[in-house]
Amino acid sequence: MASDQPIEQNKSAEFPGAADAPPRHWLVVGGGVMGLQVARDLVARGQRVTLAEAAPTMGGLTSPWKLGDCVWDRFYHVTLLSDSKLRGLLGELGLEDEMRWVETKTGFYSGGRLLSMSNTAEFLRFPPLNLIEKLRLGGTIFYASKIRNWRRLEKLTVERWLRRWSGNGVFEKVWLPLLKAKLGEAYRETSAAFIWAHTARMYKARRSGMKTEMFGYVPGGYARILKAWVQRLAEQGVEFLTASPVHQVRSMRDGRVEVEVGDQTRVYDNVVSTIASPVVAKTCAELSEQEKQQHRSIRYLGVVCASLLMKKPISPYYVTNITDTWVPLTAVIEMSTIVDPDRELAGHHLVYLPKYLPDDHEGLQETDDSYREKCLSTLEKMYDHFSRDQVVDLKIARAKYVAALATVDYSTRLPPIVTGVPGYYVLNSAHIVKGNLNVNETITLGEEKFASDVWPDFQRRVVTLPPALGASAAAQQKADVVPEKPATV
Repeated sequence: MASDQPIEQNKSAEFPGAADAPPRHWLVVGGGVMGLQVARDLVARGQRVTLAEAAPTMGGLTSPWKLGDCVWDRFYHVTLLSDSKLRGLLGELGLEDEMRWVETKTGFYSGGRLLSMSNTAEFLRFPPLNLIEKLRLGGTIFYASKIRNWRRLEKLTVERWLRRWSGNGVFEKVWLPLLKAKLGEAYRETSAAFIWAHTARMYKARRSGMKTEMFGYVPGGYARILKAWVQRLAEQGVEFLTASPVHQVRSMRDGRVEVEVGDQTRVYDNVVSTIASPVVAKTCAELSEQEKQQHRSIRYLGVVCASLLMKKPISPYYVTNITDTWVPLTAVIEMSTIVDPDRELAGHHLVYLPKYLPDDHEGLQETDDSYREKCLSTLEKMYDHFSRDQVVDLKIARAKYVAALATVDYSTRLPPIVTGVPGYYVLNSAHIVKGNLNVNETITLGEEKFASDVWPDFQRRVVTLPPALGASAAAQQKADVVPEKPATV
């Protein structure tokens, strides 16, 4: 699958300076969206790339699995009309023209009732709030969507900012239960930039003002996207190593980097790690103590998420937000309000039941049987029409490191992308500072930060190294290569 020669034909005029940088052998650590995006950037600049993923398949949080007779995403994902970077990638892969766009509805479970909040009229009828509170809530959302100076919001807690603009009544009735459902007690440390980023993205999903939300998907889900993406990169010469965790990264005297990956020790000119920061701190002993502490201090949200394949739908809402505190779920996601049940799910309906928790929360280790029973008994209380015999299949997925918590002044404490270890770079989702974690934001970050941080440092370093030391020499390339494992998605 991988070529032994540099891929010079992939150099593109759209990357200034690419033609001036000699090809080198790079290792990208992590086969999620960020890793695939970095690999995409590197081959476009004429570089030789190996991508190592600890799991048996590529994709990270976007990876698919089999549920009943269907193959779909382990965690829920949708595309917004405003997701220009993701849609650009899908265009390159020949998939964007096949996208299906659907109008969605939003529900609330409040006071033991299911309520719709999908348009202005329903918003104005929303029973938990009086008229003044509704106006303040609407005003807060509108104001947040217009803010551009997100750094100012980063200096305030989300509670302080929301109480100021929405008032105590709205905060206690709506914002507080939603924050606790998403963040747990960590909401107390979270900055107002968190709610700004979420509001700004969802506001863009609407055609105009506060009107219709449009969400889209590629037929076949991320299984199809990943297959096309991995195939494209493989055709461009990228070598894929699956079931190959990186255990340790060390610098060498000649300027290259030695890596223990899987059961091999291999040598590369440069390494870009896209894995979670706490893991980064463990896999490179040569990082300075300050860098290690910066990585260790980043707190993440993890998730336990049940996927239910159902004979019948649960509700007409894509997302049902929950303000009743007895419900042990973050939300109810009815994916089949977007995804065509007949075309994609063999006539069944797909529901996700996530619970987000801080990465050190014991709930992330809850057994499958316990979480399964919690989900089923909760649905029985929430929905009179639900019964367990409607469930065709139920599986539970977990991820400890999903998204970094946007704490107060978060961006000022981030570890550097260009580390103190020559040729070793760290670019992961923790570097998202003005958005929430999603596929479009990850691609955008990877593209921007690679161009502004990684590539300029590489260009600076490469002129200081003797030409023979790069893996562009054919003999060195062959010496570095071990038999590859086929990539899977």
